[in-house]
Amino acid sequence: MAGRYFSILSLLLLLVAFSCTEANADVPKTTKKIEVVVEATVYCQSCDHFGTWSLIGAKPIPSAKVSVTCKSHNGHVSYYKVFETDKDGYLYAPLEGFKMQHYILDHPLHSCYVKPVWSPLESCSLLSNVNYGLNGAPLRYENKKLHGSKYEAVIYAAGPLAFRPSECSQTHH
Repeated sequence: MAGRYFSILSLLLLLVAFSCTEANADVPKTTKKIEVVVEATVYCQSCDHFGTWSLIGAKPIPSAKVSVTCKSHNGHVSYYKVFETDKDGYLYAPLEGFKMQHYILDHPLHSCYVKPVWSPLESCSLLSNVNYGLNGAPLRYENKKLHGSKYEAVIYAAGPLAFRPSECSQTHH
């Protein structure tokens, strides 16, 4: 008798589960958009630290232009865009349209880099190599994400970038 009771109970549970599955099949599933974002801050490096990576005494540069370049695993440029820093020299660059052909080899940590392009400050417009800015600062993941109901941003940091004044004397380095 207990076996028959268990069989009927199992059948009822399956019917309830099946009907719930069918009812939920008509409800459209919401998909979360996952965005890749790059962040950095751009500074004017002090003449006192010209030739080094030190940013002691550096001032943020508002409206500086910064490029983000990504290359596919076969070396072709798959993404390129120039972004502008905000009033505090901070760059928040959503890589809209960024696509990976190979989920490991084309990952932003492997394929993307950031370079300072232009400074609006005439007194501080020469490129420096702070954080490998001349060849492109690599990205790193610092466990930063933004979450919304239909949006998730995975943020990769490029680290600080810098321009330097053109009027630094050679005795400062």
